[in-house]
Amino acid sequence: MAFMSSISFRIAALLLFPALCTSDDRLVPGKPLLPGTTIISDGGEFAFGFFAPSNSTPEKLYLGIWYNTISQFTVVWVANRATPAISSMAPSLVLTNNSNLVLSDVDGRILWTSNTTTTTGSSSPSPRSNTTGSVAAVLLNSGILALRSPSGKMLWQSFDHPTDTLLPGMKTWRSHKTDEGTRLVSWKDPNDPSTGTFSFSAETEPFMQLFIWNGSLPEWRSSVWTGFTVSSQYHYFQPNTTSVGVYVTYVDTADEAYMVFSVSDGAPPILSVLSYSGRVETRIWNRDSAEWAILTAWPDSGYCSSYGYCGPSGYCDHTDATPTCKCLDGFEPVDKDEWSNARFSRGCQRKEALQCGDGDGFLALPAMKVPDKFVRIGRKTLEECAAECRGNCSCVAYAYANLNASTANVDVTRCLVWIGDHQLVDTQKMVVPRYSTAVADTHETLYLRVAGMLSGKRTKTNTIKIILPTLAGVIVLTSILLIWVCKFRGRERNLENHKTLIHGGFTSDELGEEKTTNDFELPFLKFQDILVATNNFSNTFMIGQGGFGKVYKGTLEGGQEVAIKRLSRDSNQGIQEFRNEGDENMLIYEYLPNKSLDAIIFNCARNASLDWLTRFKIIKGVARRLLYIHHDSRLTIIHRDLKASNVLLDAEMRPKIADFGMARIFGDNQENANTKRVVGTYGYMAPEYAMGGIFSVKSDVYSFGVLLLEIVSGIKISSVDRIPDYPNLIVYAWNLWNEGKAKDLVDKRIVDNCLPDEASLCIHMGLLCVQENPDDRPLTSSVVFNLENGCTALPTPNHPAYFSWRNSDMEKVREGIMNSKNTMTLTVIEGR
Repeated sequence: MAFMSSISFRIAALLLFPALCTSDDRLVPGKPLLPGTTIISDGGEFAFGFFAPSNSTPEKLYLGIWYNTISQFTVVWVANRATPAISSMAPSLVLTNNSNLVLSDVDGRILWTSNTTTTTGSSSPSPRSNTTGSVAAVLLNSGILALRSPSGKMLWQSFDHPTDTLLPGMKTWRSHKTDEGTRLVSWKDPNDPSTGTFSFSAETEPFMQLFIWNGSLPEWRSSVWTGFTVSSQYHYFQPNTTSVGVYVTYVDTADEAYMVFSVSDGAPPILSVLSYSGRVETRIWNRDSAEWAILTAWPDSGYCSSYGYCGPSGYCDHTDATPTCKCLDGFEPVDKDEWSNARFSRGCQRKEALQCGDGDGFLALPAMKVPDKFVRIGRKTLEECAAECRGNCSCVAYAYANLNASTANVDVTRCLVWIGDHQLVDTQKMVVPRYSTAVADTHETLYLRVAGMLSGKRTKTNTIKIILPTLAGVIVLTSILLIWVCKFRGRERNLENHKTLIHGGFTSDELGEEKTTNDFELPFLKFQDILVATNNFSNTFMIGQGGFGKVYKGTLEGGQEVAIKRLSRDSNQGIQEFRNEGDENMLIYEYLPNKSLDAIIFNCARNASLDWLTRFKIIKGVARRLLYIHHDSRLTIIHRDLKASNVLLDAEMRPKIADFGMARIFGDNQENANTKRVVGTYGYMAPEYAMGGIFSVKSDVYSFGVLLLEIVSGIKISSVDRIPDYPNLIVYAWNLWNEGKAKDLVDKRIVDNCLPDEASLCIHMGLLCVQENPDDRPLTSSVVFNLENGCTALPTPNHPAYFSWRNSDMEKVREGIMNSKNTMTLTVIEGR
């Protein structure tokens, strides 16, 4: 894509076309498009017509689409890149009776055609119906040139044939069956739209990656897809405006894999373009400076980001102030003199040869962009993947990902192995931002075979330090960025020697685990460190108080901010599983600046800042994290107290499920459990749990349904001031649904910018989740799939829980007294 100042373009246009005029938003048979006329989209955002890219060659004309509302002439699509028209040859574009767009000149030479009869269908939504009674080419305000039949059927669209630019809503795809797909191709230079040497495409063999090519050679490669659905979430702030969110979504279906990016409502013009110099740049229009600003660029400015720059078995370390080539652990430069002179192409070699099982082990390298040239082995669990590599003397590394949450393919495992050291090409160690899901999304752990690890001969030449932010990234999908319990026995005991590491609120012994040499060596804190960080638990450091104790904000040595919950000794109902008499227990988390969801969603002063895009992102984020603890983690975890106050928001408003103090862990084949001690928050507890002590993943699903309805409506489950005629939010939502007025549930503060289809989907899903019968409620995997894919073919919900209960039963629940077959203590935490 080229940029030309609006002044120079207008001068060129006036010289070429003195009678410049504008038509409407469509082209119909018998009405040709000529130089000097343009088609303007219905909202005025885009224009379609002929343009001359350079004053030096005014005779060459191209047919294209450009922004019509900004001062800098910016072309986003070109039809006749290979065959420019000549102005003196009177070119014209016509829509033929057989539904083809044809560009030709006065001599009848065809310069370009849409080839409508040979194009494949599009999955993009059809535009509004054609009311003219004939086929028409319409320029939409999204930048699409769409060719459609009188019935509104899409026959062809420019989005399916991109040139060098992606607009919001466009996708880069690759077919699993035919290996066909879209490909961006750069301009030859800033003033020449003909095809350049660089291209950008998605590759699905052996597995999905994105590539920038220089001819047939790779110039840059993305991370290997790990099954995440949304990545590259960032915000751009402009003066006097709200932040702008840009989101890249990845989808894998039985037919194709693709990515598509979207932007938040009200965003200025945003596009991604493959520049003539070979970089994919995401640009945003800065209205104040009247120019394009670059949000992201692939490859970035780091010199070792280019494909294979550090050579075989070398990697680019982005954690250094200046990205630097290094050798993988256990390797050294092939030529140290060349390496010291910044020539890295020969890469690295092993310091010690592998012994094939005799002392060799696997070193976990987190936060990596894993190498290229891998082999995918299908239908393997993580343990089977590791065993496959361990049993093959030629296998030097492996990586694993579970795709359950994000793929419609049959095989939901992703086991990658590397055969031979020379295959370890284009590896990088990535920076993990302080508040980011980067590790969980685009980066992963590479397990590297290293000589001498099991025999004790290996020396630690490149120790990997696990610090709080990195650990947080590794386990972020459970939404507990770091939880451990520091136990202190008594004055007679040595506090420093009495430290027990807790995973999600439970010790390794209580989980029935045995410690192995492959476990992460997680950091410990001394009690003195905590005292210093909180100024001896000073009230000035206290930031809140939950059901089980006070919460303090502290800053550890090194600058890491944490939230420390000091568990009270008289509130131990829910944490008796891991509490010993005489101990002091603390939960330590990463401090999140936006605090909990309830502090925003139920706060009138802050609620308006939570627009629909952010709310929907939070809903899907909580669902994905719930899926992880229910299904994707090694241990099935039931939270038992999911609510708005236990959803924390990071600096980018990404949700993280917190406070696992009441969580329970299930065995491999366990579906539910029963307890005589019911703990939770009134309104969020499923009826089978509140009344009978039975809990399962479906009781968490119920709590998620309540949370979903709260986020959509902005109404707290226990609040009746905004719904005086109804006992609670669930009953209110159910009645609106039955009356066909579900849209009235949407928070009035966001109703103007809310997407009705998404809001309806969320309300429908919320009511499915709060059904009285646990068997009727969807599994978490179904919740995530339907929310991510915008599914509308959902079953009709049955009446919700609590709806048919007697008022007397409700009062008993409030009082915390309920008799069942076995005497049961019901501890209800009133929501704050």
